[in-house]
Amino acid sequence: MVHSAPAAPVLCTFPNSQQLQTALAQFIVRAQKESIEKKGRFTVAISGGSLPKQLAALIDNPAVKWDRWQVFYADERVVPLDHEDSNHALNMRELFSKVPIPHQNIHTIDPSLADDLEELADAYEKELIREFAMKDSARFPIFDLILLGIGPDGHTCSLFPGHALLSEEDRWVAYIEDSPKPPPKRVTLTFPVLNHAARIAFVVSGESKADTLHTVLDEPEKGLPASRVRPAHPGHIYWFTDEAAASKVQYPRTPFKL
Repeated sequence: MVHSAPAAPVLCTFPNSQQLQTALAQFIVRAQKESIEKKGRFTVAISGGSLPKQLAALIDNPAVKWDRWQVFYADERVVPLDHEDSNHALNMRELFSKVPIPHQNIHTIDPSLADDLEELADAYEKELIREFAMKDSARFPIFDLILLGIGPDGHTCSLFPGHALLSEEDRWVAYIEDSPKPPPKRVTLTFPVLNHAARIAFVVSGESKADTLHTVLDEPEKGLPASRVRPAHPGHIYWFTDEAAASKVQYPRTPFKL
């Protein structure tokens, strides 16, 4: 069997957040168009942190076909869905409450299972199975797009440096109960899911991320979790950053174009 080499990251930098958000929205709309034309739906996984704010240019964009989106969370904190630590609550506040996306198209964890993290993770995995396995018959789900951020320690989703979950090879969704960053209980997509995506887009801004971004892109051999996100061909990985975040990066930049 011939295995394709992972796609090399594409780094696109922008002078400010407004230009970054505009380009990111154009990129997402293009991915949406291709996916809907191919199979009638657009499957997306979204993380939390500062990412939802960077999606502001989608809110009044008439090209976004919200009724065709199927949204999952790349990771989620095991808290009530309206809790201030919930990625769902954050995405609702910043994006989904402002657009006409059908409620049933946003797939959340079941907080009533919070006392049994394995059952909770299994239940969320079954949500993915209903969306993907029944339609695509894939060993792992192939998201049209996964939108991610990075933490100061290089973590992405809830995949933290040195944690046992970095070596998970089978599960689609895994749980963590000892997160080094509060809250401690979380569920997360695993590397096999991330690395089967058709497209990954990391969105990073601010000077505080400059050292981390340098390590992730210029020193991938250090193995930070974000460096390990390398979808196989035909998957592609893109980094949308502002100049402040990319100020220490030596990795070659690519002019943004559709």
